[in-house]
Amino acid sequence: MNHASLSNRIDRHIQAVQKLADDAATVQAICDLLIETFRAGGRLFLAGNGGSDCDAQHVAAELLVRLFHNRQALPAIYLSAGNAIGSAIGNDFSFEDVFGRQLEGFLQKGDVLWVFSTSGKSPNILKAAMIAQAKGGKVVLFTGPNKGPVSQLADITLYAQGDRTDLIQEVHEVAYHFVCEQVEAAMLPQGQKA
Repeated sequence: MNHASLSNRIDRHIQAVQKLADDAATVQAICDLLIETFRAGGRLFLAGNGGSDCDAQHVAAELLVRLFHNRQALPAIYLSAGNAIGSAIGNDFSFEDVFGRQLEGFLQKGDVLWVFSTSGKSPNILKAAMIAQAKGGKVVLFTGPNKGPVSQLADITLYAQGDRTDLIQEVHEVAYHFVCEQVEAAMLPQGQKA
């Protein structure tokens, strides 16, 4: 094992994550939007591709199940591309429709779509954002430093300042864990300490 290479990799991670502090207002706006949505009875839908799909599923689990506290489940719904529904949409329509078609059936005005796309230009994420916006939903985007077409449709965008996909996703993970922690604390019953 090359210890210098590992140390260099850790340094790159730290540098990318430290830049997240510059986006504190954006992260807080996401927290506020989700808290407001859940308190109003709205739902959160999450989607991504590849590693970003794993991030979407991770956030859904933290909010639906729990992060630190036993509490009422929050309506966080993971949109899957790999189940029977996703494969049917891909086969009968196209892979570009895999998330959008699900939103056509589920998303209601006042709901939020949170998408992960390190490039900000995934066609199926773009289509999902278009449908969410057309149906009166809000769109949150976690992406990389470049402004892809999805960012033009997002209400709130977090641009992770990493120069590679893995670093972008690592910044996303730090940010979404913070968001989940803040949302969970806000949604605890009165008197239950966070």
